[in-house]
Amino acid sequence: MLVIVGYLVVLGSVFGGYALIGGNFGALYQPVELLMIAGSALGAFIVGNDRHAISATLKALPKLLKSSKKRDKALYMELLALLYVLLAKGRKDGMLALESDVDDPQNSPVFSLYPVLLADLPVMEFLTDYLRLIVSGNTDPFEIDQLMEQEMETYKHEAEAPAHSLAKVGDALPALGIVAAVLGVVHALASADLPPAVMGTLIAHAMVGTFLGVLLAYGFVSPLASLIEHKVSESLKVYQCVRVTLLASLNGYAPQLAVEFGRKVLRSTERPSFTELDLHVREVKNR
Repeated sequence: MLVIVGYLVVLGSVFGGYALIGGNFGALYQPVELLMIAGSALGAFIVGNDRHAISATLKALPKLLKSSKKRDKALYMELLALLYVLLAKGRKDGMLALESDVDDPQNSPVFSLYPVLLADLPVMEFLTDYLRLIVSGNTDPFEIDQLMEQEMETYKHEAEAPAHSLAKVGDALPALGIVAAVLGVVHALASADLPPAVMGTLIAHAMVGTFLGVLLAYGFVSPLASLIEHKVSESLKVYQCVRVTLLASLNGYAPQLAVEFGRKVLRSTERPSFTELDLHVREVKNR
């Protein structure tokens, strides 16, 4: 929704300002130049990306135009509480006691208390995969850390593919607008025998190409690339929280201290305070 609002602000500011100076909107209506710019941008996008990047970009675009559910403080508190329960159980009964929970989280009495997290399949897969490695024993914290880092880097690389694709298109659009403008000028100069007023109109129409290229680049396409990068960065926080908490436990910290490590990596807007988390963990203990 914010994307649509932002686009309306862009259009209102640009065309509203143009109207205030007495601009003629008819001169801006150049569908052929728009076709040249948009068509060449689409062609460059296809040439510059493989099938996976194109597919990922096409899937990402509709999601950007509507509000997506954000991971909030309540969800992170539930995640930290779940991690506390699992680590406390492993510390008390041995990590092998978690084997049945990790192998079948959907039917686990521990995981079933956190239905929102169970529905987040990528996070559950990340958590259970590394708990499974820890349960198997003989795990070196450094090796687990490196493996987590590599998996998160792979996730980030794949998730940011649409952002890189759109950024390159955004960078190309001003130049493609100049191409359309040059062709318009060529057309105008080829009609040099026309009256000056008509020549002026043709050149004005040609300059619309530069305007459209710059507007589409910096007002529409490039902001989408930036938005995707922000969303990817935000989505990585939950994996970083799991990573830091598990590594703290592997390094010998008590469960309550381990979840405190995980709390510290969260953004300030979603991070529960120490007191809030402590009270929530106490409630979890009494369930």
